[in-house]
Amino acid sequence: MNELLTISDQNLILHRHPRNKRETLQAWDSADEYLINYFKENKLEKQLSDNQQILIINDDFGALTCFFHAFSRTTITDSYLTLNSIKLNLSRNNCTTDNVHINNSLETFPKNVKIILIKIPKKLAYLEFLLQQLSTIISADTIVIAAAKVTMIHNSTLALFEQYIGTTKTSLAKKKSRLVFSVVDQKHIPEKKVAITWAVEKYQWKIHNHANVFSRAHLDIGGRYLMDNLPKGNFKKVIDLGCGNGVVGMAAAITYPEAQITFIDESYMAIDSARINMFKNFDEQQSDIARFVVNNSLVGFKANCADLILCNPPFHQQQVITDNIAWGMFNDAHFCLADHGELVIVGNRHLDYQNKLARIFGNCQLVTENKKFVILRAIKKD
Repeated sequence: MNELLTISDQNLILHRHPRNKRETLQAWDSADEYLINYFKENKLEKQLSDNQQILIINDDFGALTCFFHAFSRTTITDSYLTLNSIKLNLSRNNCTTDNVHINNSLETFPKNVKIILIKIPKKLAYLEFLLQQLSTIISADTIVIAAAKVTMIHNSTLALFEQYIGTTKTSLAKKKSRLVFSVVDQKHIPEKKVAITWAVEKYQWKIHNHANVFSRAHLDIGGRYLMDNLPKGNFKKVIDLGCGNGVVGMAAAITYPEAQITFIDESYMAIDSARINMFKNFDEQQSDIARFVVNNSLVGFKANCADLILCNPPFHQQQVITDNIAWGMFNDAHFCLADHGELVIVGNRHLDYQNKLARIFGNCQLVTENKKFVILRAIKKD
């Protein structure tokens, strides 16, 4: 794996996070390189006055934030993992943090912005949310440049830039990536709420979903399967790990009414959606004892802090399919569970979760299965 990015007279050591000893992927891509090279070749730094800054959106692991370390800048991400990756890579490259703000996606966007650099996210709804926010802070002389792999730039992508920013065109492709340029000339910004709400009829819930929440448009079928197969028991401390909009933890709150439910996700929008959903659909007593934590899995949690952990683990990070996140979740769960505590997960049948859990816990039981999913249970032994 290459950890050294050499570009435009800079050498940056960049790591993906969480770290993986068997990592084969680098912490930047050709879209990062294309953005940086375009910026330097066109001397865009000359467009910045003393009181103006660069706004960097959706920087995967900090390549852009680190490269532009000499400039005042704000970086915005919805990912706790990305936020911490950026901080660690800034430190690794001895970049000062006096001139950078690293904000999550629900914080207010800065107004003194001259240049906006965007790594286009996979979710169109999240892109629309970001462009909506940008439309409120830009002016006619704001420079807006986005980048992504060619396969991620569609007519629908460009249409959103046209709607919220203005006249949009694309560059030629280089190394399978492309730039998107938008001129700020849109006069009629659509008034539209990107966050959506839908019902879970079984529980008579109304579920709020921010733009970047997993399965935001409907109840995830894997999550539904887990909700329908919660274990029997007198559980008091329950964790919904990788909670998304919180529906699995909410089902647990009904099944175990005396339990404290902790919702954990690395997406700021997911945790805020789970918080909204719990408070809107449950009485004050249950919602008040619920906890909502933006975190990298269970890092920092103490041993014996849960007797049941429920999980619908992701099998991708950014645009990359990987089992690293699931492995981390399973190991963290084993550490945090009390003796005889249970980890119950739902997963696609083709994923090798059963063997992974058996290796970590020394046991794994197939609870139930259908044509697409399995429910697995692993118990922490003395």
